[in-house]
Amino acid sequence: MSEAVTRATRTSPGLLASLDPLLREWLPRQRWFAGKGRPVTGFSLVAATELLPPTAKLGLLHLLVRAHQPDVPTHGAMTHPGDCYQLLIGVREALPPRLAPALIGHPDDGPLAGRTVYEALHDPRPAEVLLEALRARARIGELRFERDTRQEIPDGLMPRLMTAEQSNSSIVYGDTFILKLLRRIVPGVNPDLELPLLLAREGCPRVPAPTAWLLADLEGPDDSYVLGVLQPFVKGAADGWELALRELAKGEDFSTQARALGRATAEVHTALARATPPVTLGHAQVRLLVDGMTERLEAAAQAVPTLRTYAPGLRSAFETLGELAAEGRTWNAQRIHGDLHLGQCLRSPSGTWSLIDFEGEPSKSLAERRLPQPVARDVAGMLRSFDYAAHSHEPRVPGWADTCRAAYCTGYAEISGLDPRTDPVLLRAYETDKAVYEVVYEARHRPEWLPVPMAAVHRLSADAAP
Repeated sequence: MSEAVTRATRTSPGLLASLDPLLREWLPRQRWFAGKGRPVTGFSLVAATELLPPTAKLGLLHLLVRAHQPDVPTHGAMTHPGDCYQLLIGVREALPPRLAPALIGHPDDGPLAGRTVYEALHDPRPAEVLLEALRARARIGELRFERDTRQEIPDGLMPRLMTAEQSNSSIVYGDTFILKLLRRIVPGVNPDLELPLLLAREGCPRVPAPTAWLLADLEGPDDSYVLGVLQPFVKGAADGWELALRELAKGEDFSTQARALGRATAEVHTALARATPPVTLGHAQVRLLVDGMTERLEAAAQAVPTLRTYAPGLRSAFETLGELAAEGRTWNAQRIHGDLHLGQCLRSPSGTWSLIDFEGEPSKSLAERRLPQPVARDVAGMLRSFDYAAHSHEPRVPGWADTCRAAYCTGYAEISGLDPRTDPVLLRAYETDKAVYEVVYEARHRPEWLPVPMAAVHRLSADAAP
């Protein structure tokens, strides 16, 4: 195993102060910024690393910055003072036209006065610097670049930034690797690295094995932040959402793909159960689960008034689950994907399905995302995704979502030996919880999509408890 390359780094005093007014304008406009709707009142620097000196023709700064915003009440408590974001800031005298969309601004004072700063991931050279550091297993300041030395990272891979991004950013290197850089970061073991490493050790082929990863040791090697993961890129793959919409547009049946996707999901769950022993959820644990679902419903009904009419019927889904637990029913729980939907699945040109993005729901704490949970939660997420796809196509194809849901569950049962539909109370509770979450999200961010989860709310609230 080669020795890691270690290099000290320094940053000039006054750096953050010079960037502050620019970041206040730029950061809230980014798709991955989590604090939308609240003003940024200031920043504090968590860590700063010079990957390329900012005094050079091309500079590259790696920053971990905490954005401070007004606190808001959440279930009677106050939120934390600010989220920590990973920023890669490029520094040039002036931007060439191709980088104009990446502009952050021009600092008026401080160490970067007279220079131009921009989002560096749009620029091939800074992207190459990241890959070179991963290949060399470099240690630069508080940044630690690690990799699986059994996997080769060749030279000369041309980088390109993926534009269809959500809560993170990704760079593809020569159709060989994809580097996912987490934007909103928290300390601790991140499942987006943890679970794919576990699955690789189990020999599960449904998840690309991590090739390299980027960490920040701010407190020490035992308290690291996971900043990014490099994995093999599935060339020519289509994500499940794109594929489903394409088949809908052509009037093609998607049930065969849904069944194969159910089999792939079960393979991942089975491998995770081997890697991380399952636990049993009894009355006390299920009561906590039910209470959490009920609290989320009550908060959602306050936030979205149209939900209030349906609240009693939706609450019954949770109450029925609690009643079964009180009667002595137990359930298995294990590590799962945590945020499974069609967009988190890739189908290769050969027809093989892979599951990606094990980060879990970014709105939840890292501790919550790492808790063992019933596999029904992942299944419910996928069933809701079929529903979304069906409602995204006009004219509507009657029965399309129901056919896909049934095929998915059939495929899952073929591998796991357990059909999720045989536990309708648990599945209904998780699907209801997911639909409630969707209602709040759409009401806040995409009101035109609100009818999709509301249709599910109407159906789920009317379902008679078995």
